[in-house]
Amino acid sequence: MAAGWALDLFRGARTREHGDIEIAVPAAGFAEVRDRFAGYVFDAVGSGRVWENATPDVLAATHQTWLRDPATGNYLLDVFREPHDGTTWICRHDETIRLPYGEIIHRTPDGIPYLAPELVLLFKAKHARPKDQVDFGATVPHMTSAQRATLAGLLARVYPRHRWLGDLPSTAGTLRSP
Repeated sequence: MAAGWALDLFRGARTREHGDIEIAVPAAGFAEVRDRFAGYVFDAVGSGRVWENATPDVLAATHQTWLRDPATGNYLLDVFREPHDGTTWICRHDETIRLPYGEIIHRTPDGIPYLAPELVLLFKAKHARPKDQVDFGATVPHMTSAQRATLAGLLARVYPRHRWLGDLPSTAGTLRSP
């Protein structure tokens, strides 16, 4: 799970309404997801545009994909196809940030995988819409000091003047990335 649902899983409770369900997969694993939804189509999304039933070329140029029921036209799932190098995740916003999947995928007590909250908030920081601000305010108090420091380091690196930095500890030199 990714985005707002990942934060709810991290906090252990649903905290707000969600418009959709988002998951993230290594880009090379997208075919496995696609194969599990026979009868549905995947539309690529990017730069305010939707490419229906996206071709491999369009998929290679975008990272977000919506699963659509062709009978109703309803979108059912939002799939982020993430850059990676084997078992190492690569940040779309700064390719020098690379972390092992084993460190960024957490699990609920029931075993549901979700993206680390510090990475979810990094992605939400790009637009910092009202719901993202609510998610930030509701999540940070539940994060460990190490998670808050990691988020601060990531924000300082990717969005050095972001307003959330004032609500996080100073982290000069704490972000680790191979």
